[in-house]
Amino acid sequence: MRDPELRRELGVIYRKASDIAKAIYQARARPAHMTDEQHQRMMSSGAYLWEHIGEAPVLLVPCLRGRPAPRPETLPPAVQLVYEEEVAYTDRIRGASIYPAVQNIILACRAFGLGTLITTNHIRCEGEVKALLGIPDGISTYALMPIGYPEDKFGPVQRRPVSEVAYTDRWGTAWLG
Repeated sequence: MRDPELRRELGVIYRKASDIAKAIYQARARPAHMTDEQHQRMMSSGAYLWEHIGEAPVLLVPCLRGRPAPRPETLPPAVQLVYEEEVAYTDRIRGASIYPAVQNIILACRAFGLGTLITTNHIRCEGEVKALLGIPDGISTYALMPIGYPEDKFGPVQRRPVSEVAYTDRWGTAWLG
């Protein structure tokens, strides 16, 4: 969306949703893999985003149409026995098709010299977002992506070593490469 008033109004909703996120983050202990400085930097950059997202030149809201589960009585008896688990499974994997597309958008933006990121705080107030944007029932938002030219040059991305975040065969068995 490019309309300045819509972006501003979405920014207000996002700020309200982010106040909830802030309370959650503050109630949690600092993640063990982060130093106090890294954690403070993350919180500061989040706070900046919470305050200024409505100022981005473009806000992209990737959406996905839901597909209701078939009625239990239309399924074979063996599947009816695990119907609730199947519904939970379907709900859990719903983003598997949209989040790779979001990642491709991030990579395309970077290739064009644009900055963006994925945030999901707005989902806490999704009803308000859908009402503002006229998104119909049956469609869910999965991300909010501010897009614009960065104020500074892109810096190197810092990641933990793969050996600290990936395992071989079983959880806790270090990946050796």
